[in-house]
Amino acid sequence: MALARKLVQVLRKAKKLGQDDPRRIIHSFKVGFAISLVSLFYYFQPLYDGFGSYAMWAVLTVIVVFEFSVGATLGRVLNRGLATFLAGGLGFGAYRMANLSGEMVEPILLGVFVFLLAALVTFVRFFPQMKARYDYGLLIFILTFSLISVSGYREEELLDMAYRRVSTILIGGFTAVCVCIFVCPVWAGEDLHNLVANNIEKLANFMEAFGDEYFKVAEDGESSRASCLQGYKSILNSKQAEESLANCARWEPRHGKFRFRHPWKQYLKIASLTRQCSYKVEALNNYLNSEIQKMKSNEYASVHI
Repeated sequence: MALARKLVQVLRKAKKLGQDDPRRIIHSFKVGFAISLVSLFYYFQPLYDGFGSYAMWAVLTVIVVFEFSVGATLGRVLNRGLATFLAGGLGFGAYRMANLSGEMVEPILLGVFVFLLAALVTFVRFFPQMKARYDYGLLIFILTFSLISVSGYREEELLDMAYRRVSTILIGGFTAVCVCIFVCPVWAGEDLHNLVANNIEKLANFMEAFGDEYFKVAEDGESSRASCLQGYKSILNSKQAEESLANCARWEPRHGKFRFRHPWKQYLKIASLTRQCSYKVEALNNYLNSEIQKMKSNEYASVHI
C-alpha cells in the first residue's frame, strides 16, 4: 500500500509538472528523437564502418548538449565543437613537441604542458563572463587536450582519433541543433521577454490590489486581491533565471520579432529595476501589515475593556 501511495504521488507530481509547462513533455520526446537519429550509426553498416566505436561520441554529444531552449543548445554545441577543435590541435602540437624531445624528456614535458594549460584554463573559468557563457567549453577544452596529449598513440593513430572524434561530435551537435530548432522550438529570448513583462505586470497588479486591500476602495474579490498582493514575491528570486535566459538568448539566431544583436542587456536592466521596485513594495507591504495588526489588536483590546 505504501508503494502504491508513493506511485500515485509521483504520477500526480508528473501530471502537475506537465500541466505547468507542456513544453517539458515535448522536450522529452525531442531528446528521445534526436538520440534515436544518431543511434542509426550502429544500425547501418556503412555508417558504422566509417566511424566504428567512435560513433558513441555522437550519441554522447546529443545527450550532453541538448537543452530545453534553442539558445542553450546552440551555446553548448558551439562550446563543445570549438573547444574540441582547438584543444585537439594544441594537444597534437604538445604531443609532437614532446615526442621530438626524446623518450626521457617526453613524459616530463607532457606533464608540464598539461599542468600549465589545465591550471590556466581553470583560472579563466573564475571570470564571471567566461563562467556564464563558456564554462562548458572550457571544461571540454581541458578534457580533450589531456586525452590527446597523453594518449600514447602513434602520430598517425592520433590524427585519425582526432578526426573521428571531431567528426562525430559535429554530427551529434548538428543533429541536436536541427531537432531543437525545427521541432517545436523553445526560444530563450521569447521566454526572457515574457518573464520581464510578467514581472512588471505583477507589480502593476499589486499596486491595483493595494488600494482595494488597504484603502477599502472595493470589497469584492478578496481572494483574487490576496493573490495579487503576494504575486510580487516571485520577482525577488528571478535574477538567476533572467541572467540564464539572457545568456542563452545571445546564442540564438534571428526569430520572430527578435533580430540579430537584440538588446538583451536592456532586458536585464529593466529586470533589475523591476526587482528593486519589488523590494520597496515588500518593505511597504510588511510595514502596512504590521500597522493593520496593531490596529486590530487595539480594537480588540478596546472592545474587551
